[in-house]
Amino acid sequence: MRTADELRDIVEAYLGSLAFAPELGALEDSLRYSLESGGKRVRPLLCLAVAEANGAALEEALPAAAALELVHTFSLVHDDLPALDDDDERRGRPSAHVAFGEGVALLAGDALVAEAFRLALTYERAEVARHLVAATLGMIGGQYRDITGDTGDLEELHRLKTGRLFVAAVQIGLDVAGAAERERAPWIAFGEDVGLLFQVVDDLLDGDGYAERLGTDATRALADQVAERASSRLDELVCDTTALRELLDALTFRTG
Repeated sequence: MRTADELRDIVEAYLGSLAFAPELGALEDSLRYSLESGGKRVRPLLCLAVAEANGAALEEALPAAAALELVHTFSLVHDDLPALDDDDERRGRPSAHVAFGEGVALLAGDALVAEAFRLALTYERAEVARHLVAATLGMIGGQYRDITGDTGDLEELHRLKTGRLFVAAVQIGLDVAGAAERERAPWIAFGEDVGLLFQVVDDLLDGDGYAERLGTDATRALADQVAERASSRLDELVCDTTALRELLDALTFRTG
């Protein structure tokens, strides 16, 4: 089994080598700008680690892992637009709409999600594409709740907006590995915990969401509780979970 850092390097190399549809022409520049602007690659890393732990070759899982990152990047490009979060900076440099204009950023986001589905459809079986589409729709539904102020059920909002793509990363890793349905429950539960942990820690760092509603101390306690539960899920699995534990620790103790 490879370490989390090794998997991240593999993801970066694969993303850099992606060939986009020639019809996009010069729009490709804006896709690559957003895709190569950094980030921890948590979702594709999670997918690869799950696939490898279940016996799949990384070469089999890389298109699916990249598709997850393309969907995530699409969501960031659109989230930054003036009509949504109106953020002029992303990861220390101008957001796509500032660098290329709103219209180009909108089209770049559209192209990223279309390219993601194209990658997912390279698999013979439909599960990878089906899980990716379902997660994308859930993420969009969560974002709709957020921008319309429907935040009463914070847990459900974040389960959709953030958690669905984390669960999909696990499901898709299992899909690629051909894992039996009867073996999936502890893996899916782990994905749900990782998604919740990511959001809770994110809220702690930003001072909103759970931190605003529960207070800093209670939110930190919630993060610790979820991290411990996720770790116990890994204890139940009879396989090498080294990379997944490294990823879990990185999410638990991240500072940015």
